[in-house]
Amino acid sequence: MNMIRKHLGWKLFLSYLVIIVVGVVSLAITAELHTPAAINRHIAEMATVMGGNTGMMTDLTENFTRAVNEVLLVAASLAVVTAVLVSTFVTRRIVKPVQAMTAASQRIANGRYEERVQAVGEDELAELGRSFNRMAHELAQTEERRRQLIGDVAHELRTPLSSIKSVMEGLQDGVLPPQPETFASVEQEVNRLQRLVRDLEELSKAEAGQIQLEKEEVNPAELVETAVSRLRPQFADKQVDLDTDMAVDLPPVFVDPARMTQVLLNLLGNALQYTPSGGQVTVRLSANDRVMQIAIQDTGIGLTSEQLSHIFERFYRADKSRSRVGGGSGIGLTISKHLVEAHNGRLAAASPGLNQGSTFTISLPLNVMT
Repeated sequence: MNMIRKHLGWKLFLSYLVIIVVGVVSLAITAELHTPAAINRHIAEMATVMGGNTGMMTDLTENFTRAVNEVLLVAASLAVVTAVLVSTFVTRRIVKPVQAMTAASQRIANGRYEERVQAVGEDELAELGRSFNRMAHELAQTEERRRQLIGDVAHELRTPLSSIKSVMEGLQDGVLPPQPETFASVEQEVNRLQRLVRDLEELSKAEAGQIQLEKEEVNPAELVETAVSRLRPQFADKQVDLDTDMAVDLPPVFVDPARMTQVLLNLLGNALQYTPSGGQVTVRLSANDRVMQIAIQDTGIGLTSEQLSHIFERFYRADKSRSRVGGGSGIGLTISKHLVEAHNGRLAAASPGLNQGSTFTISLPLNVMT
């Protein structure tokens, strides 16, 4: 009994056997109840032909009943054999793929994320196999991203920690004088570490969907002006023009103003960072019946198609030549994307190519009060 509970093949065989038994019993009961009446009716019709021979009538009835029971017995035996053959075939067709997926899942659980199963056909089992393979592929990618994240974080931490260590060793050895400039450099590296930790915490919450949004109706023009005014002095220092092109009579959007300002500041900061002096950044605000769009277009270094496919990944930098000091933590765009998606919106990037500028577009749904 314990073997039956643990093996699907035996369960399938027993299910076929139960169906056969029910069918045979149904036939037997029907034959038992209906056969005498049918025989008597036919014999009554034959009685006139056979001259009313009672003994012959009795023998005919008994022989016919035995023949019916014999046919039922042969049919039941044949049905049992058929059940064995069918269950064997079906067991191989159903149980073997399930067993293969079970074995593969155990290997995946042990860290072998490259495991896949064969998925042949168009039935539900084949679709289950394809779904299993997609799941394994996603798990492999997740594991790869986890390893990459650990390596990236370690790399990000190494530079400021090495700088702090070298300064402290210089102070201990008397090579560096204990002047305010020396301590200021240490403070700068500590601030970098704090920003990185803060960004990582923000990213963790964003990817886990744990960011609390305090939504309210906001005038989108005021939202853009707030972000633009905060960064306008930095644009002026770098001699990059910062212009706005906003439609009139725009409807309000239901967003968290602090979070959306954070997104705009990040996008504007990136545009400033990757646009050389003499360039231009334009913020365009428009809307239709369903979507509000905020597009930030620059005349900076631009992006290739390959860079566009990775631009929202953690720690990715389009310009590898820039230092990590000037390049930020590399997860600002990732956080921004999650924040926009938390508002049921979409953040997209586009670029004609290198040295042709790029455009980041925020799309927010209108008339959504949730």
